[in-house]
Amino acid sequence: MKANIGLIGLAVMGQNLVLNMNDHGFKVAVYNRTTSTVDEFLAGPAKGTEVIGVHSLEALVESLETPRIVMLMVKAGDVVDQYIDKLVPLLAEGDIIVDGGNSLFTDTNRRTAALKDKHINYIGTGVSGGEEGARHGPSIMPGGNKAAWPTVKPIFQAISAQVNGEPCCEWVGDNGAGHYVKMVHNGIEYGDMQLICEAYQLLSEGLGLSADDMHAIFAEWNLGELSSYLIEITANILAYKDEDGLPLVDKILDTAGQKGTGKWTGINALDLGIPLTLIGESVFARCLSAQKDERVKAAAVLPTANKTFTGDQQTAINAIRDALYAAKIISYAQGFRLMREASKEYDLSLNYGEIALMWRGGCIIRSQFLNDIKQAYNTNPELENLLLADFFVSAMTKADAGWRKAVILGIELGIPTPAFSSALAYYDGYRTARLPANLLQAQRDYFGAHTYERTDKPRGEYFHTDWTGHGGKTASSTYTV
Repeated sequence: MKANIGLIGLAVMGQNLVLNMNDHGFKVAVYNRTTSTVDEFLAGPAKGTEVIGVHSLEALVESLETPRIVMLMVKAGDVVDQYIDKLVPLLAEGDIIVDGGNSLFTDTNRRTAALKDKHINYIGTGVSGGEEGARHGPSIMPGGNKAAWPTVKPIFQAISAQVNGEPCCEWVGDNGAGHYVKMVHNGIEYGDMQLICEAYQLLSEGLGLSADDMHAIFAEWNLGELSSYLIEITANILAYKDEDGLPLVDKILDTAGQKGTGKWTGINALDLGIPLTLIGESVFARCLSAQKDERVKAAAVLPTANKTFTGDQQTAINAIRDALYAAKIISYAQGFRLMREASKEYDLSLNYGEIALMWRGGCIIRSQFLNDIKQAYNTNPELENLLLADFFVSAMTKADAGWRKAVILGIELGIPTPAFSSALAYYDGYRTARLPANLLQAQRDYFGAHTYERTDKPRGEYFHTDWTGHGGKTASSTYTV
């Protein structure tokens, strides 16, 4: 009996997806460039399963039923193209290549078009949930050539996370839509993690709480509106003790790594002219953390606030909780606003309610209020910004005062809160009917004759003033993002 699907790349995500597929009754053939890894997998984690191991791409393709499905779980970039080039001569019309890595969506656009010309169907799919999700049910976000969807749908929906009997997997859209949505998911993930870290630093350094104290706080928060996977694991991390009985988290070096998806999200937001401030600050916070040696030198010579917290501790804890919740809403609002713009710009036809549904289970950013996001888009599919939905208007109003207190606390104690603060600045800017950009436009016109519009004239009419009396009447060209 031939295999239902082949998978290339037996790192931890690939191995766990294979075992997940096997558990759901699918026969999987596996290949890895280092062939000894195949043998070790079959003798270890896959022992006793129906998994087929092969040592060549030719053998992999030969082992598959038609139409053949070959899934790549390899490093994004050139490696994906290299495998595609090797597979195409071995495949036939109607066969399917699936890229399950974190590829840049523009690469998926290119590959989908190129393979369509060769009559090969291509899917670029985001897979979120880490090792545990891959093994027991990830969130899967497929896009590409929709002709391939009916063939892969039974497999993907079976192995994905299930929430209320609904799979956290649905067709996202054409071309790079799946990888685009996964990119934004990862950007929001960067934001969520940074927000939690800022809350942690305010609680630990600001209020002087122990890891055990903070474990109890995060565990309590996970029972309410902040309930989410990341809050849950934060509580678990804070409770974890090293061999000497002390909190392990205190011994971990404060330099963060990244793989690029947060950066890609920020770059794309700049390309589309969408303010993605919180996620941008979250990326920069990781960059700053990496400058460890320089920060240590700066800490020795630059003065610090040296102020001790003297207020009511529980009031401060509640304020930090409000800040975390409100800023988290901003992170999702900015992310969904970016997807809305991308859907128009790239003709992706994204369904935002379905995206929220896919993110409710399995993925890293799964959280309770994704149900509220889905409901907001069910009520108004054309919603411009989540902040305009009734539920979120109410939530932001309730959290406003505490959010400001938390940011002020950070300022007073000299504790950086870049994500809390940038989210608050965005919120205040978004709800301001008149911003000081009128002065900015005057400045641009003064030094560069870039023109401006007037409040007493129709939109689309541009004016230039000879501010100095000797600048002339010729205006410069301009552009709008």
